[in-house]
Amino acid sequence: MNLIANKQEYSWFRRISLQFITEKEFEKLEKTSVRLHFKKGETILKQGGVPTHIVYLEKGIVKFNYENEISKNLILTIVSAPKILGGANLFYKDNNLFSFVAVEDCEAILIDAKVLEEILVENSKFAMMMFQVASEMFKKAIMNFISLAHKQKEGRIADIMLYLAAEVYHENSFLLSLTRKEIAEFAGCSTENVIMTLSRWQTEKIIIIDGKKIEIIDLEKLQYISKIG
Repeated sequence: MNLIANKQEYSWFRRISLQFITEKEFEKLEKTSVRLHFKKGETILKQGGVPTHIVYLEKGIVKFNYENEISKNLILTIVSAPKILGGANLFYKDNNLFSFVAVEDCEAILIDAKVLEEILVENSKFAMMMFQVASEMFKKAIMNFISLAHKQKEGRIADIMLYLAAEVYHENSFLLSLTRKEIAEFAGCSTENVIMTLSRWQTEKIIIIDGKKIEIIDLEKLQYISKIG
């Protein structure tokens, strides 16, 4: 199907793109793109696959999954819409470095990478913007690896709670889209560690857990746990 009938729905990517490219060039992107709906748990781009598209995440939350040689899964980072995903594929063409998986129902627009490359070649400032987007995705993953390398499990879980509140849900009270297992894959620890830590924090009145809803009620204490690692 064609990308979109209502340009208002495409406003975020449209707005930043038209700072660097013409309306005609943007329309070329539209005509060669498709809109898809992904249900929770569905893979948007698969690790190891041939990189043919860049993804504009219009709605929803996505995790970056990496599966190692022994099929152990690690979540590199988690992002919420609106975001441009897969920018690294423009610069690393062998295969997709990791998978994008829907954490909740998502609306995404798949942009043909070859068409985008043609436009980037003619627009150095637009190319720089896309490079910065790709770098930002890697920055989030790198910061998580720094946490994994230098902090104990409680510090890592604190980092994740703070990150989710600030960068994904944008408030200290949110409905958690992730399972405890996914938090464990993000934190590099066991599911039991996550369950025990969250339960203890609730007892200590750092957070409140009500089903899937989590509220951070002692932000300073959680930040302190993160800081001491």
